[in-house]
Amino acid sequence: MLDGTTPSPGGGWNRILLDFDDLDSVVSTLKANGVKFRNDILDGVGGKQIICEDPSGKVIELTQPRS
Repeated sequence: MLDGTTPSPGGGWNRILLDFDDLDSVVSTLKANGVKFRNDILDGVGGKQIICEDPSGKVIELTQPRS
């Protein structure tokens, strides 16, 4: 992650995953509403992804699969 965090047992790396058609738009809206993100949008072989936290710090992965 951008802050240097690496995966570790019990370190909050289990997560739910939500797919979107327009990830950039969703992320912009969530950032404008104060949602905390752990990284920037990554664009890889399978599509785009980014990780955010719910208000209690639980991890949620937002994705936009390649079409």
